[in-house]
Amino acid sequence: MTCALVWFRQDLRLADNPAWFEACRSCQQVIPLFIDDPSPQTPSQLGAASRVWLAQSLASLAKQLQAKSSRLVLRQGLALTVLQDLIKETGASHVFWNRCYDPVSLERDKQIKARLKEQVQVQSFNAALLREPWQVLKSDGQPYKVYTPFWKALLKTGITQALLPEPAIIPSPKQWPHSQVLAELKLLPTLPWDQGMMAHWQVGETAAYAKLQAFLATTVQQYQTARDRPAVVGTSRLSPHLHFGELGPRQIVLLAEQYLAEYPEASSGIQTFLQEIAWREFAGYLLYHFPQTLHEPLDQRFNQFQWATQYQVQLQRWQQGQTGIPIVDAGMRELWQTGWMHNRVRMIVASLLTKNLLIPWQEGEAWFRDTLVDADLANNVLGWQWVAGCGADAAPYFRIFNPILQGEKFDPAGEYVRRWLPELAGRAVKEIHHPRVLGDGWNYPLPITDLSLSRRLALERYAQMRA
Repeated sequence: MTCALVWFRQDLRLADNPAWFEACRSCQQVIPLFIDDPSPQTPSQLGAASRVWLAQSLASLAKQLQAKSSRLVLRQGLALTVLQDLIKETGASHVFWNRCYDPVSLERDKQIKARLKEQVQVQSFNAALLREPWQVLKSDGQPYKVYTPFWKALLKTGITQALLPEPAIIPSPKQWPHSQVLAELKLLPTLPWDQGMMAHWQVGETAAYAKLQAFLATTVQQYQTARDRPAVVGTSRLSPHLHFGELGPRQIVLLAEQYLAEYPEASSGIQTFLQEIAWREFAGYLLYHFPQTLHEPLDQRFNQFQWATQYQVQLQRWQQGQTGIPIVDAGMRELWQTGWMHNRVRMIVASLLTKNLLIPWQEGEAWFRDTLVDADLANNVLGWQWVAGCGADAAPYFRIFNPILQGEKFDPAGEYVRRWLPELAGRAVKEIHHPRVLGDGWNYPLPITDLSLSRRLALERYAQMRA
């Protein structure tokens, strides 16, 4: 009798899940499994905010499975050891999983597959990307480093694909193996700071699909312009659902294309939205082909860049939203309270850190990885290198966001700043984005740096690097 272990990772859904579908289709017994591997995996280890989301997502998945007379088996330990133990306990003949594409997971999975193939049949699938990273290459066989030609090549492969249905029948084993309880994984913090953060979210596959439908019904037609306005609901906020695989990119593309067929007037919004999904695809693609970018700049010239060295006080002020620059502080406090930050504001806060304060981009990437519920490793690395000027499709090194002008342009009435900085709620519109001057009576810190002087210093150091 065939028995399959389905190892869930960043694919916490039952619909359009290739590993799950194939196991239920081809095996007589199916055991859903999640492994919390505590071994130090450096960048691929989840940060504190993401572990909170994971706890709720696992609870949601377990509830879905229970409603279908199945169970989610939870284990903590080294992935290979846990899998080998369960193969012995259950007599499993097959192991299925969906691939992760970061270099740490790829190397681990390669070793696990080689070892397990001595005992059972092992199959892995693609559930996270529209296309495998090795399927979209230039004519000379090399990977793309610029988004636009990558996007055009991706379109040629066909981004709209048929979806796998949720299995109608889940074949259960005759005897279930032991499962740890969710609390034993210790995903939640000792102090309950997570409760306020998660009050802003609904977690799980059902919530993710409902959010996508609501976005298409109410927001996507204005998406092209509204997505840059942090004070309004102008984005999909699907990023954490994508990160944990509660929703897959194929599902998003197909539903968006179906909506476009019914409402052609939404064309500009839909196309812009699909290009943002492709940016996520590009991030995973780049990390696969250039794994060194986890720690090093893609543009090797930046190995010579003169970053600041004594910056702990400035870094802490930035982390705590106490820079004295309203749009930046609003973004950092939104992050702290909700585990998320608007994308336009992410670019602004990253520019201040790397270009005005000259703090290495790796510091910002590490902070985001720990505090974002959508801390996707590939997206995070791509975004920080893009803003710092050292990555693929990077903003030119001389493009330094002025956070005052950015605030005035994208939060003109100051609604976003007032929402997250109550100490500035009484400021007039014309003053809301301007750092205070000494003695003006506001309970708000002085600016962390002189924006003009720090911009000039950054340009000088970029020039030295190029020379």
